[in-house]
Amino acid sequence: MSLEQQFANFSKFGDTKSDGKTITLTQLDKWFKQGQVIGKKITTTDTGICFNKFKSKTIDFTTFNKFLEDLASQKSIPVAELTEKLTTCGLPGTTKTTQAVNVGGVDRLTNTSQYTGTHKERFDKEGKGRGIAGRENVTDNAGYVGGYKGKDTYDKTH
Repeated sequence: MSLEQQFANFSKFGDTKSDGKTITLTQLDKWFKQGQVIGKKITTTDTGICFNKFKSKTIDFTTFNKFLEDLASQKSIPVAELTEKLTTCGLPGTTKTTQAVNVGGVDRLTNTSQYTGTHKERFDKEGKGRGIAGRENVTDNAGYVGGYKGKDTYDKTH
């Protein structure tokens, strides 16, 4: 993917009204974080300072190239290194996320088969939530006491 295509992709990321021709500072920072440009050498403060030199809320691709050159010269990093990281970082939002770890106490606390008391009533045998039926005490107004086993066995002739 070229730098211009990546610019268009990230300028549309998170903004439904964007046409892909201009980009905001927030979108630039997301792009730089995904491309691992922002780190120890370059911070979001640095990008903000360089971006505000253009006195606009959005910049187009030609202005973006000037922005990259200015940022690279301030931090004494080659522009080619920045453009290489930005073009190879992938589509927006494709960063690797961390997976939840179930170890120790966390595994025990999230195992619904071990719940007791009122919490046990909130889940079925497979561990799926029962919704409102598991949260509210629904009364059975049939006229029988709770432990009575012969419900509906009284014949009509009596």
